[in-house]
Amino acid sequence: MKPTARLSRGDPHTQRATIANLATQDFSRGNEEMRLLSPMEVGDLLAGDLRAFGGPTTSEPVAGRVRADQISIVLRNTLFAMLANIVNAAVLVMALWNSPDRTRAIFWAIGIFAAAGFIGIRAWSSYQVVKPRTVSRRTTQNLVRNACLLGMWWGAVPVLFFHDAASNNQVIIICLVAGMISGGAAMFSTIPIAAIAYTLPIFAGSAFAIARAGDTVSVAVAILMVSYAATLFRAVLGHAFEFTRRSILQVESEHAIRRDLLTSLSNRLGFNELLDKALIDARQYGQNFALLFVGFNNFNDVSNHFGRAIADAILVEIAARLRKETRESDSVARLEGDEFAIIKARDVRPDQLMSLAGQIIESTRQAFLVEGREIYCSASIGIALAPSDGLDADRLLRSADSALGRAKKVAAGSIQFFSPDDDDAAARRQALERDLRSPLSDGQLSMVFQPFLDLDRDRIQGFEALMRWQHPIHGAISPAEFIPIAEETGLIHSIGQWAIRTACEGAVQWPDDVRVSVNLSVVQLRDKALLNSILETLADVGLEPRRFEVEITESVLISDFQEAQAFLESLSSLSVTVALDDFGTGYSSLTYLRKLPLSRLKIDRSFVQDLLTDTDSAAIVRSLIGLAHELRIGVTAEGVETPDQLDYLRRIGCNEAQGYLIGKPIPKEDIPAMLQGRSLRWG
Repeated sequence: MKPTARLSRGDPHTQRATIANLATQDFSRGNEEMRLLSPMEVGDLLAGDLRAFGGPTTSEPVAGRVRADQISIVLRNTLFAMLANIVNAAVLVMALWNSPDRTRAIFWAIGIFAAAGFIGIRAWSSYQVVKPRTVSRRTTQNLVRNACLLGMWWGAVPVLFFHDAASNNQVIIICLVAGMISGGAAMFSTIPIAAIAYTLPIFAGSAFAIARAGDTVSVAVAILMVSYAATLFRAVLGHAFEFTRRSILQVESEHAIRRDLLTSLSNRLGFNELLDKALIDARQYGQNFALLFVGFNNFNDVSNHFGRAIADAILVEIAARLRKETRESDSVARLEGDEFAIIKARDVRPDQLMSLAGQIIESTRQAFLVEGREIYCSASIGIALAPSDGLDADRLLRSADSALGRAKKVAAGSIQFFSPDDDDAAARRQALERDLRSPLSDGQLSMVFQPFLDLDRDRIQGFEALMRWQHPIHGAISPAEFIPIAEETGLIHSIGQWAIRTACEGAVQWPDDVRVSVNLSVVQLRDKALLNSILETLADVGLEPRRFEVEITESVLISDFQEAQAFLESLSSLSVTVALDDFGTGYSSLTYLRKLPLSRLKIDRSFVQDLLTDTDSAAIVRSLIGLAHELRIGVTAEGVETPDQLDYLRRIGCNEAQGYLIGKPIPKEDIPAMLQGRSLRWG
């Protein structure tokens, strides 16, 4: 604050009047400025918000974290500051002990002793506990109020004692007041409104007491004190601005590393911290909560087919739908890929959880509109409960993951709670993964062959090679169970090479017009050496390439269409035939028909089973056969189990049939007998 009129030597009364006018003008200007602030803005100001002074702005959650840092620093310094209050009050009493103001000074000091002792003890107790992650606005407002009351108590010292004190005591009072001003400004430096609330009454009382002396020097000193106050306030504000900016940057940085950049949900790091906190509350306060894992059965296919950009847009929309279906008290996170997690701390009865999960399933079942396309993703949900399904993070995560895995196996849109049987399934999977490393050397893997029937000539045209695993403990293990494990562990490459060689060694003993078909997985197709391995095997065994066929599914093509296309074209150029398995169940089958060197389509058994009872299935089968014939591609129908199905397929022009009616998978030793009667009429 600067004076607006020049002071001249002269009548002290005139000088005092001038000072009063200046104070009145400044107070009036201050009132005008304060009237510009709404009650809410005043509340923000008292809560430490620096926007009124041009300070940085941020969101309330971040402001709460900043307030926590500010309060922590104040609490750290409060005990020593209160000791200083007590010592300074004692010094004042000793200085005024022989003066007429002794009694008044003692009563004043008792107030300081009581307030400082109470505040110091509470501050020390608060500082000993774990620092809170966030502090409310009211806490800061209470701090500002207490700082103002303490400052007013000290501001009364010069007003009460300075004027009538001896010169040496006046010096002591000035020194004590100056010390309290500097100490208070330092203690509240991170919260400028608290520093102002504390030091301003002391400045005002000091300036009043000094100016009250009436001489020119005293008036000048009073003016200097006002200017010192303005300078100090500017310094405090500058320090507070810098501290607040650093705190905001730190909080936002911490926030950023705990957030998924794509969806703005918590990422794995943030989720782990939230889960740890929920588990601590569960152990300490007996608070139950639920952990929901949300996964999507076909998201990888969507991503591979439509591209990463569209997949990311779908993930963003999924996150928005999850936030919409959950409450603010629920924590939603994206763990990785298309897997999301929800920590639900309230309403954790099974019926309430089923209701929430059902809402999520229904929400994600709606089409995702991206770049004019309608894309569908089917979600499944696994649920684990704490503490019953695990009271540590690893166990609870395994429980939820096991439940989700079972939900995906049951059906798209399935909701499954964790069951102890899931632990057995996980243990079995781990055991199979371990044991799968030795079945080749131990002779546990074998090959069986299922025939294809040529419907035009009613004779066996070929066989599909199928792997079997006879485990010494668990017995027969289905390929649907051990092939995914082999793919995940990379063992599929060695197992696949064994399958190709075994199939070729069997086929070389059959008639020259009988082929053998081998399935290739997406993992095998990524092996750059696969083509050379097939060619070397054919050459070593002596099997003509035209009698060897590879079967692939659309998932193989979706993963990397261009690479798969190049591989298949190389095989086709060497006379190896290519069949597309499970045709009709994927996304872009017509594209594959047009661009790939296919020799055969295998219509999925789901259409064949309903062929005679569902007109839609029959129409689809007829259309697929007609389309394939137009493109000069053969057609094999899978899953044929009744003579009526076989007759219908003959009538509509299907080329081949495969299924239990034609023959079950048999070992290679039984094939010669089947081939001897391969011209008999089936059905």
